[in-house]
Amino acid sequence: MDPKQYRCEQEDDPSCMNKTKVFKEKILQELSRVRDESIHDPNFYNINYRKLNVKPEYNKSQAICCLIKVKVKALRKTKKTPFYSNLLGSLMPKRKFLAQYGGPNKTCVIVSSAGAMKSSKLGSFIDSHDIVLRFNNAPTKTYEEDVGTKTTIRILNSQVVSKPEFDFIHAPIFQNISIGIWDPGKYNASLEDWLSNPDFDLFTNYKTAMMRNSKADIHIIDPRSIWRLWNALQDFTKENDLRKNPPTSGFIGIALLLPLCQQVHIVEYIPSTRLTSNCHYYDHEINSACTFGEWHPLAAEKLMTYSMNVASDFSVFQKGILKIERKGKDQCNK
Repeated sequence: MDPKQYRCEQEDDPSCMNKTKVFKEKILQELSRVRDESIHDPNFYNINYRKLNVKPEYNKSQAICCLIKVKVKALRKTKKTPFYSNLLGSLMPKRKFLAQYGGPNKTCVIVSSAGAMKSSKLGSFIDSHDIVLRFNNAPTKTYEEDVGTKTTIRILNSQVVSKPEFDFIHAPIFQNISIGIWDPGKYNASLEDWLSNPDFDLFTNYKTAMMRNSKADIHIIDPRSIWRLWNALQDFTKENDLRKNPPTSGFIGIALLLPLCQQVHIVEYIPSTRLTSNCHYYDHEINSACTFGEWHPLAAEKLMTYSMNVASDFSVFQKGILKIERKGKDQCNK
């Protein structure tokens, strides 16, 4: 498929409407195909999921509440084991992760790192938001017209924190912002087990960063909440078995912002007609799995996210902007 043949600019033009419709169908079909393909993943994370006997049908509000009720959260300074009376525990912030961003009428945007961000010219739109969430080492410098300049929050996987080439301690893009670091651990593992056997050693550089600046807003996401998020996605996905690997940083970011924001825009998460085989807008890696998924249950994540969308098809598939909107503060307490 050549996405360029489906590009158009006049939303109300019948030809444009038809191009958008056809492209949408192709994208959703491909996401469904990847989600449903036969999976023979080794169960490295020891996932022991018990399927619901009856899978509920989710409307938009119920899907949103499904993610909010997961309560993806960060670990905090505590007097409980395994963090009491050790250096790691003493360095963790007392404050809840992202607590300072709550409040009425905050505008929020999640910026994908997809190759399709290049030439998007969404920089001004992104910077118009109060809260801008980015991932890993995705840069803004030299890409401002497409991705903007503002960064409020970054979600980092433990590889970015631990590997020397990312320079977590010193790199400017990791300074003076809120950071959430995640590492999955094993499914149903205790925190003690995870501390002794993370996927990547995030703890050494985390401790170094916090000792350099005890007021840094750097948090470690509770791995148990990451697997609760996987469970919620599997519940939503009904009869199809998910890949037995943790969710993506993107999906974790969505679950973190939904409780804070009445509206969340997500750019280039569902592929638009700018779709490219490039993994990221800032490098030359070619791999379609970056868009549709191969290791993470990415296709299932994108289909669930699209089920919550209230933006027009033109917005999603031509502009690359998806929108999730909560009806009210108490929507998920009913």
